[in-house]
Amino acid sequence: MGQCAVVDPQERDLESYVSFAKAKDLKITHVFDTHVHADHRSGGRQLAALAGALYCLHRTAKVAFPFVPLEDGQQLELGNTMVRVLHTPGHTVESICLLVIDLRRGPEPWFVCTGDTLFVGTVGRPDLPGRIKESAADLYTSLHQKLLSLPDGIEIYPAHFAGSACGVGMSGKPTSTIAFEKRWDTLLSLGQNEFIAQVAHDIPPKPASIDAIMRFNRGETE
Repeated sequence: MGQCAVVDPQERDLESYVSFAKAKDLKITHVFDTHVHADHRSGGRQLAALAGALYCLHRTAKVAFPFVPLEDGQQLELGNTMVRVLHTPGHTVESICLLVIDLRRGPEPWFVCTGDTLFVGTVGRPDLPGRIKESAADLYTSLHQKLLSLPDGIEIYPAHFAGSACGVGMSGKPTSTIAFEKRWDTLLSLGQNEFIAQVAHDIPPKPASIDAIMRFNRGETE
């Protein structure tokens, strides 16, 4: 039986993850939330309990339940696959991206799960942690030091595409590459001050149910 991980599972889809893993003869060993979500109820803890897997968040996550704390640069092994943790604060303090290496293909990274840090055509909103301009500055640093420094051919898999309130101007295309985003995402070509001013200004309305969702995802209510 092979091993697999699930990234950013939603509560409503728990059975789908379990069924898919079973159909592929895979054991779910790790469940990752790239951050404490504000737009949907996470199924991370429930899925980890169902599958007997480790539930993982960055160590800075402020939640009311135990989890496996992740560190920047940490590598986790899932059979022939290696997952490297990139701490990318900005959208939230605890935001991470997950860089994936398939050792059957070679030692170089293949793709990155970017959570709500980098979308196709835009970036994550910086207002959820508060201190909007400071968070926007953190986001700029995370993008330029952690993601845009990756090889151009790296595929990116964000947590959302068009229709989500987690960013402005998302494409309906669910995947991209580092090179494509460098070429076409105009936010990524801005200097730091221009970037901060623009992303701090272009913020969509918060989801109406954000407070209840955040309390659930922090483990403050069930």
